[in-house]
Amino acid sequence: MSSEFSHKLAKVVMGGFALYFLYLFTQVIGVVNRRHIGTDEGTYVNNTRSTPQLQQLAFSLTKECLDDKCRVQNILNYITNIPYVINNYTAHLPKDTIDKNFGDCDDKSNLLISLLHELHIESYFVLVPKHIFVIVALDNIANKKAIYLNNKPYYILESTAKNSKIGFPLSYKLNEIQAIVEPFENRKLNIDMIEYK
Repeated sequence: MSSEFSHKLAKVVMGGFALYFLYLFTQVIGVVNRRHIGTDEGTYVNNTRSTPQLQQLAFSLTKECLDDKCRVQNILNYITNIPYVINNYTAHLPKDTIDKNFGDCDDKSNLLISLLHELHIESYFVLVPKHIFVIVALDNIANKKAIYLNNKPYYILESTAKNSKIGFPLSYKLNEIQAIVEPFENRKLNIDMIEYK
């Protein structure tokens, strides 16, 4: 009787472990889906974050600003003054980029979008061959070209060019844009109606 009970208990415990393993596996798949975007050249890893430290930094960098254009430019100035160093091994989290004081286009773009997100400024990743940059929704800026999605202007922010300005020139052809990605949902936007003007 005791042996039969032990055998049934062992089956229940093993079944519980199997269910728990399946649960963990689905959670990992969910994380991968939320953080990875496939491109022609492989996989881009999204490391955007929202943290109290990033919120405090975003507010500190923009405390003198009266509009979003000033806020975006102040954050871009901060990002472009972080030294550009190619990081071949793993994409840094925004905190790591700040702490290490260096990053490549992935690292710096993740930090840039994370800071903009803390200020509720609409921005997206743009994936092109061997590079990533950010676009931001702002009212029309005189004498600056923008990427238009569904007739709405988005200005390029180049995180790797020291002291770059909002509306950095597009140095790729429109058909080289592999994806425009909403950073916190990791969702590709429809780019059928895209212009640069």
